Amino acid sequence: MKGAFTYLLLPHLWASRNRAQRREQGDFTRAVLFGGVAVAVFLALFFGSAWLTWQLQDYDELGDYLLRLGLSWVFMTFLAFLTFSGIVTALSTFFLSDDLRLLLTAPVAARRLFYARFARTVVQSSWMVVVFLAPVLLGVGLAQCAPVSFYITSALTVVPFAIIPVAVGTACTLLLVNVFPARRARDLLMLMGFLFAAAIVVLLRMIRPEQLMRAESLPDVTGFFATLQSPVTPLLPSFWAGELLFASLKGGWDVLHASALWTTALACCVALRAADERWQFSGYSRSQEAPKARFTRFRSLEVIARWLPLSPVRRQLLVKDLKIFLRDVSQWSQLLLLLALVLIYLYNFSVLDLGRVPYMSGFIKNVYGFVNLGMAGFVLATIAVRFVFPMVSAEGPAFWLVRKSPVTMHDFLWSKFWIGLFPVLLLTEALTIAANELLGIDPFLKYVAAIAIVLLSFALVGLATGLGARYPRFTADNPSQVAGSYGGVAFMILAVLLIIVTIVLLGWPTTTYLFYQLRQRPIPTPRLVMMGVSYGAAVIITVATWLRGMRSGVAALDAMSN
Repeated sequence: MKGAFTYLLLPHLWASRNRAQRREQGDFTRAVLFGGVAVAVFLALFFGSAWLTWQLQDYDELGDYLLRLGLSWVFMTFLAFLTFSGIVTALSTFFLSDDLRLLLTAPVAARRLFYARFARTVVQSSWMVVVFLAPVLLGVGLAQCAPVSFYITSALTVVPFAIIPVAVGTACTLLLVNVFPARRARDLLMLMGFLFAAAIVVLLRMIRPEQLMRAESLPDVTGFFATLQSPVTPLLPSFWAGELLFASLKGGWDVLHASALWTTALACCVALRAADERWQFSGYSRSQEAPKARFTRFRSLEVIARWLPLSPVRRQLLVKDLKIFLRDVSQWSQLLLLLALVLIYLYNFSVLDLGRVPYMSGFIKNVYGFVNLGMAGFVLATIAVRFVFPMVSAEGPAFWLVRKSPVTMHDFLWSKFWIGLFPVLLLTEALTIAANELLGIDPFLKYVAAIAIVLLSFALVGLATGLGARYPRFTADNPSQVAGSYGGVAFMILAVLLIIVTIVLLGWPTTTYLFYQLRQRPIPTPRLVMMGVSYGAAVIITVATWLRGMRSGVAALDAMSN
């Protein structure tokens, strides 16, 4: 079939066009919110890279060395990301895509099908890298007053640089699927991905770049740069891309590294096509095997649940939700990455040197205490929108079983609330208490922060559960789609407003108390009354948000059932 390669890509383009033309509730709100975030990130990367490059110009040869090293590190970071992204994306495009049943039986040449699948894999794997690389390279070029050829070279460099790691990742997927069933391989890759991301985060933080800001650590600067130089090797495409762009930045042209990039990319495509023709169909056949339900019982959960003071209905709903959560690797494995981020968060507080300003250390510590409270609130909101908000939608098409069963929507939704509340409350409370202990803030502020997290946990989990019931998406493929829906965006907006209002209502009376305590003066009675009103308003607003969210969710489910 002539032209099959382009025709195989047209359905995806038409689907994207039709989705853009089809208006759904919340599309405009999502477009404004995510568009604003995208513009802010683009501008931050652009001005940050431009400012840093401009600063390096003052150091002559050292600045050029650091710029070359920085370009290699940027491309090396994206090299690892593209490789793993290629592995995961190829698993879907080559083996788990729904349209493969039709395409494999159609009169389409295998090589044309491969080119269509691989082109789709490269685009889906690398679009985010291009989005992040574009402002960085634009900022570097602007600060260096680079010629027009630099921007043309940048585009010609990113294309082969993206093809090479994606091809390697696709080859790994081809090998993996011929050893394990595709669906089991997907779970394994997700777990490995989160472990890899957590390890990268911990490794980058353990380098401790804040040492460069201390005068007493200047003798270690040479060792620090040696550590940065050690992973940069001339055998990697990241080094070729960095050297090619640096030469173009100075007005030259590096033929050697440009040839290395393009010839390697073409060689990867040819080798991958040969491997695909040999092993793709056998891997696809293995991907059609039904997954083995090895973890179907979890009897220990049922034993533990018997000891909980719950009604039989809520106990069974609890066991059901826990089993579904534990069987989904994409759900619980994300907690590993979250745990790594929490540890890094606490580690940052442990290395803060707040005693360098003795006469202001107490004030600064208390300010950081409020900052910690706000950050814990945002962590709480993020966990709620990712794990709690999609809990009703996670029932999927089987929700009709719940509606037809002798279970009231009140019991059903409140079971979701309690399941989501306790892990969220334990995590954020432990995070807040540990960070405040590391900071050494005033004991009164410690108690206020701990109580505030309890109030925010009830309010935000209740709000997420209620809005998740009001705006369910039972046809969503994964919880991330539910979190990015209209209801998820509305929840995040309301959650941010609630966190800000709560911190303001708790912050003013707390700072007033600390001020009078520092001055060792009694607090006037009118001021005490106003402080009590402020604390009471914070409690009333959070409790009202909690109860109102749950009641609206129960009402929405009852209306759906009727």
